[in-house]
Amino acid sequence: MRIDTNLSPNLNLAAVAAKEAEDAGYDAVWTAETSHDPFFPLALAAPATSTIELGTSIAVAFARNPMVLANIGYDLNKLSDGRFVLGLGSQIKPHITKRFSMEWSKPAARMREMVEAMHAIWDCWQDGTRLDFKGDFYTHSIMTPFFDPGPNPAGKPRVYLAGVGPMMTKVAGEVCDGFFCHPFTTAEFLRDVTLPAIEEGRAITGRSADDFEVCLPAFVVTGNNEQEMAKAAAAVKGQISFYGSTPAYRGVLEHHGWGDLQTELNTMSKQGEWEAMAGLIDDDMLNTFAVVGEPSTIAAGLKERYSGSIQRLSFNSMGTTSDDTFIPIIEDLRAG
Repeated sequence: MRIDTNLSPNLNLAAVAAKEAEDAGYDAVWTAETSHDPFFPLALAAPATSTIELGTSIAVAFARNPMVLANIGYDLNKLSDGRFVLGLGSQIKPHITKRFSMEWSKPAARMREMVEAMHAIWDCWQDGTRLDFKGDFYTHSIMTPFFDPGPNPAGKPRVYLAGVGPMMTKVAGEVCDGFFCHPFTTAEFLRDVTLPAIEEGRAITGRSADDFEVCLPAFVVTGNNEQEMAKAAAAVKGQISFYGSTPAYRGVLEHHGWGDLQTELNTMSKQGEWEAMAGLIDDDMLNTFAVVGEPSTIAAGLKERYSGSIQRLSFNSMGTTSDDTFIPIIEDLRAG
């Protein structure tokens, strides 16, 4: 199992932080598109490192078009000597239409076509194939020498996709190289919904699952004393309640018989009752979504839940746990 971590969006710290993560033995650093651009830190991290993988987890796909993403992915893969992973996510309709002022329709079909269009563009640049992609959402049919970067010695970047529902998850299996589980994923949902959907997608295209990676940012609640544990539990409960308020993620709660909770959380979110929402997440729910315990027990708990199901793991403690606490946990995970 590969162990990954997140990269600071602070451009002044990105290069140093990436090198520190590489020296600490992490396998990859990921950036997220939240309040900062996800690509700029990786452009700084690439020349400062030599072995660690670099990727977005995630960049918002529908805020851009295939040509823009193809250019960015191609350049970052070259800059990093083939270590870049273009991780994409759809976001949800209100953010795409109201925050980015972009179109929203048939997200799974649109995402499939976006990835296929990027590969058509890369094939044009890499192999000289004539660009003639015509789909329902995207059309790319012109590429003059002036705009053609030519073959990339690092090749095409890998493309990973994030999702929750089975339709988007199946698309990842069809056209991508890996899948980002949402943090709002339980071991049961992973086993019963996510992995079968990936396998269904792989079967459609006849691709093996051997070269496909499933990545999970696992919720972890731990600490070196009761105060730290309580702080971590409160932060993770708050995040679970935030995710649970989103209609697109209702299926995860319904899988555990908690569908009515989503309706209640959604209503409270519209009223701005963010702190009160966390109070609806009881300890049973917390333990279902998160591995909870003293640091010495976390590695065993993660292995019990996820061994054989995922290939990459990162820790999501909502910033409440120090990196030093995770070092022995990483060592225990790597020990077997």
